[in-house]
Amino acid sequence: MNDTKNLFLAIGLSILVLVGWQYFFAAPKLEKQRAEIAQQQSLPQRPGAESEAVAPAPQGAGPSTAPTSAPTAARTREDALAASPRVAIDTPSVEGSIALKGARIDDLRLKKYRETIDPKSPIITLLSPSGSPEPYYVELGYVPAAGAKTALPGADTLWTAQGDRLTPSTPLELTWDNGGGLVFHRKIAIDDDYMFTVNDTVENKGAAPVTLYPFSLVSRHGTPPTSGYSALHEGLIADVGNSGVQEYTYAKIEKETNGQKSWNGVGGWVGFTDKYWAAAVAPDQKTPFDGRLSGSGATPAQKSYQADVLGPARTIDPGQSGVETTHVFAGAKVTQLLDRYEQNPGIAHFDLLIDWGWFYFITRPMFRLIDFLYHVLGNFGLAILAVTVIVKLAFFPLANKSYLSMARMKALQPQMKELQERYKDDKVKQQQETMELYKREKVNPVAGCLPMAIQIPVFFSLYKVLFVTIEMRQAPFYGWIRDLSQPDPTNVFNLFGLIPFDPTQIPVFGHFLWLGIWPLIMGVSMWVQMKMNPEATDPVQRQMFAWMPVIFTFMMGSFPAGLVIYWTWNNTLSVLQQWFIMKRAGVKFELWDNLLKTFRRKPA
Repeated sequence: MNDTKNLFLAIGLSILVLVGWQYFFAAPKLEKQRAEIAQQQSLPQRPGAESEAVAPAPQGAGPSTAPTSAPTAARTREDALAASPRVAIDTPSVEGSIALKGARIDDLRLKKYRETIDPKSPIITLLSPSGSPEPYYVELGYVPAAGAKTALPGADTLWTAQGDRLTPSTPLELTWDNGGGLVFHRKIAIDDDYMFTVNDTVENKGAAPVTLYPFSLVSRHGTPPTSGYSALHEGLIADVGNSGVQEYTYAKIEKETNGQKSWNGVGGWVGFTDKYWAAAVAPDQKTPFDGRLSGSGATPAQKSYQADVLGPARTIDPGQSGVETTHVFAGAKVTQLLDRYEQNPGIAHFDLLIDWGWFYFITRPMFRLIDFLYHVLGNFGLAILAVTVIVKLAFFPLANKSYLSMARMKALQPQMKELQERYKDDKVKQQQETMELYKREKVNPVAGCLPMAIQIPVFFSLYKVLFVTIEMRQAPFYGWIRDLSQPDPTNVFNLFGLIPFDPTQIPVFGHFLWLGIWPLIMGVSMWVQMKMNPEATDPVQRQMFAWMPVIFTFMMGSFPAGLVIYWTWNNTLSVLQQWFIMKRAGVKFELWDNLLKTFRRKPA
């Protein structure tokens, strides 16, 4: 009877959950999708990434739609660059060129960053033209009103340039006349870093008004390589109006309806982000616009991804001009620069181009503190060590209580052993009496875990800082650590380089063999720290704690060296701190006794 009653109760609750889900979530979501589709149908055709196999659009046509056929074999980057007349870009931070055919920003290299720590390695290539092995470019233009047949500049339009070089002090001016009464002017300026400002002006010299929709886009052909870390977002990204930052991997965007996702609002940007680099477009921050991320393609070579914005309709009367301003960022995600661009020219939430993670409120202050100490000490490794001391001082009162509780635990060891002997055949009674002892002596048995627990958010925030900020990229420490953002390059399994092979490349289990000098030192420091605490009475717990330093040693072997150095230094400070507190509390410092007990031969 009870089973039948429970069955009907479970069925009723399930129905209630399904109805509630349908009413509160599924139905509103469906209505929202319908509204988005209706909105998209009321807009003109959106700009789309071109296909390498599709014939160029005729002169004056708008951007082509998404590719439906396979691209042709890619030329070399040099051949693709030579396919269009170009105007050089030369600033303290970047070099490259702008294609006069299509007026695309599609050739950009970052002067201040190299591919490896070797000073002779090539500088980073960010943008590449269509037809190259890895097309990645920015395009701006207009689409006509629905049904209109206005000749507009497109991907194959040849613009006329006034000047032969774009520098921070000399903007580039481009012009194109459609022969039907519209003259298009484009002025491109660039600062000393990575921000382009594009002013588009359309003169209407005809006899009738013209309605145009301004657009800007960032396009990538083929599936770009990524680092593959779950703690880091690489792919399409947008922040439009009140949408909040939206992150879509290349695989995720293809699973959306029609392979795209749209938002509408005032202020924001859309683009692509890699670990250290990004390209994004930001329209007028005071005018509503429609932002979209999209991706399609049957095979990796055919895939095409795009981040674009479409502005509201602009009607230009005869004898009048219309002006649009778009900001284009293409470069390194330097924290200070992104903060500056958020203030001027005022791009909303532009600092979120860096993936600070869920602990943003901890990660950002952590980065600011490390960056400040770096400018004081001149080395990011020393800054990390200094931050560890500051964190220890900040949590000293809590750690003091925790270690005092652990000291009392040690003092209770004889009584706990007596209870174990007295109730060795009754585990329940033994646990009850032990808890009564803790309560009577005002001891918290889990207090010793607090110093470890409070470090978790700090540890994760430091991990994010080391992993995602370009300031940490190729930052050296001392000795063999030449890049704090990368794992320790030494390895115990090839005798630290004496044997000429890489054990991490062994199939199946090679990634477990990433074990350098600093991870070994970290493991020893963790083992020493654990030897300061009394052993667990439960045999299973005792074995678990005994193996924990070994597990952490192998687990952190592939972590950034800066994080391993932090953890090692933190363990060392914890040992010193615990020794000081116990000495002040009058409790015997048993580290040496516990270490000797570990190596002492046990009787048979």
